[in-house]
Amino acid sequence: MLATVTAMPSYQARRKIICIHFAVQCMSRLTWSTGICDNRLKILGLTMLRHLLTCWMIFCLTAPLTGMAREFPLPLPGVDLVGELSSITSRYEDTLSDIARANDLGFLEISEANPGVDPWLPGEGIEIILPTQFLLPPGPREGIVINLAELRLYYYPKGENRVITYPLGIGREGWETPVTQTRVTSKKPDPTWTPPESIRIEHREQGDILPAVIPPGPDNPLGAYAIYLALPGYLLHGTNKPFGVGMRVSHGCIRLYPEDIEKLFPRVPVHTPVRIINEPYKFGWAAGRLYMEAHQPLSEQQLESGVDITRLQSLVNNALGSRRPNIDWDELVETALSHSGIPVPVTP
Repeated sequence: MLATVTAMPSYQARRKIICIHFAVQCMSRLTWSTGICDNRLKILGLTMLRHLLTCWMIFCLTAPLTGMAREFPLPLPGVDLVGELSSITSRYEDTLSDIARANDLGFLEISEANPGVDPWLPGEGIEIILPTQFLLPPGPREGIVINLAELRLYYYPKGENRVITYPLGIGREGWETPVTQTRVTSKKPDPTWTPPESIRIEHREQGDILPAVIPPGPDNPLGAYAIYLALPGYLLHGTNKPFGVGMRVSHGCIRLYPEDIEKLFPRVPVHTPVRIINEPYKFGWAAGRLYMEAHQPLSEQQLESGVDITRLQSLVNNALGSRRPNIDWDELVETALSHSGIPVPVTP
């Protein structure tokens, strides 16, 4: 069953609201100054209308700009499913990019959950699936876990018995973010960026001359916060190009929406362990059933056949342990091929 999310005003709609608010302000002042509305009731009505529009404008400019972080109580041992699948009805001015950011999702994950929907012109009245249910990644539930294939980060705050998850942008092909285990070494608000020589050369070849050091500010690709890792040259950071979150666009670093890194930054202490994995196929249990969540493998791991059956069999065997339920292999392979990012039961 899908939970329906109330649609919030898009960026274009918010601009319209501001214009209406400005027009009402001007009309109110004009009628007052010219004496056209000498009736006290009419003046009171205009004043109330102005205040109502002001409150609505403030609400629209603050609440919908970003979605709430996906934060869940940790399930009991042996249960791996968190969250609830939900949906939203699109308006004519929406794009999947706008809807994704408003609901703290990445661009590719919302696109893959809605095959056949034009990401830039979904259209009026289209039901958009929000992939807001997740199987927790395999391995220990501690520190930060980053699943590259999923383009998503999971953070388990120490002692809080909960998990927080955020969408990510990672390194593009040729600048891959590595699979490794590391830790947080330091944190810095308003970081400066010293671009490596390899990146400066790449930009120079494209006619873009990068300075040796880029100070804090709107031109800094690190955004307002940086979390440095023991892995030299790699860090978690914000961005001045939030449209790249949920895609492979970086030079290997891991970028978050500005509003997400602002929330994560104060919560993550130095020495927090960081585990970077690459698992396009996740398996886990809920209500006695085995679920599968499939994402498109990174391009350098994709096979011509589309599915690595040997890998799938190994993952299924690990998930089953000593249990021997009937596996719906047709459903399992179809889930892998569709890679919608939505957990699907593959046992009765």
